[in-house]
Amino acid sequence: NVGIRDLLVFRFPITAISSISHRVAGVVLFLGLFVMLFALQKSLQSEDGFNFIRAQMASPSGLLIFFFVMAPFVFHFVAGIKHLLMDLGFGETYEGGALGAKLVFTISAFLIAIIMFWLLT
Repeated sequence: NVGIRDLLVFRFPITAISSISHRVAGVVLFLGLFVMLFALQKSLQSEDGFNFIRAQMASPSGLLIFFFVMAPFVFHFVAGIKHLLMDLGFGETYEGGALGAKLVFTISAFLIAIIMFWLLT
């Protein structure tokens, strides 16, 4: 008999966490696409629309929205490269998959930090 407490103590392997995160990032990217398309459409309508989007991007809420679109993009991109490398035969063992997952999280965090530093300066 499995209870909710049993599920709370279960630990997924890093490869499963990476795989699930890759899928979640893809869904978030799909949803973020509507926000980015709205911003593109508004910015191309007129000079006032462009200035509105530019002002929104400079605001804290605009930066937060951009972060919630850019971070999943970066993670999904890096994880996609890992999958392409696995398709070529690299990292197919459990140890290789675990190392690849750790590298995906590390490289993604590093790239996201660089992008946010660049935006805030």
